[in-house]
Amino acid sequence: MGLAEAPVISSLQDIVGFHIRLAHGAVNRHFTETFCDLGMTQKQVSVLWLVSDNPGLSQIELGRELQMDRATTMTIVNRMQQRNFLRRERSATDGRKQSLFLTDEGAKALALSKSAVAQHEEWLRSRLNPEEIKKLVEMLAKIHD
Repeated sequence: MGLAEAPVISSLQDIVGFHIRLAHGAVNRHFTETFCDLGMTQKQVSVLWLVSDNPGLSQIELGRELQMDRATTMTIVNRMQQRNFLRRERSATDGRKQSLFLTDEGAKALALSKSAVAQHEEWLRSRLNPEEIKKLVEMLAKIHD
């Protein structure tokens, strides 16, 4: 048996972070394939979804909710505004803040994105049973919270 044919056995198999990285890569690849025709990233979809659910949300609140730094939040909001998916308005309660609202184009993009998210979720959930999904979400929340 040649070296290329030998199974790879490594102590990496015991590293939790290694498996998280591999799982993240698989999920990210499928997401990218599912969304390629929409020209949207996961963060962009999350921004539209959160603003849709919370009209008038400030950029600061948006960044905090999605655990993004100020520069990343501004870059994404700028991009979404350039695509006419979001509009900024001065906050009615604090003139220093920008409130975010979905445009009609943004609502259409979000509807298409939600359909793609449903396809992606179906793919992901098909790999686990309902109890495994519940447990996985609980375990991942322990890591990211």
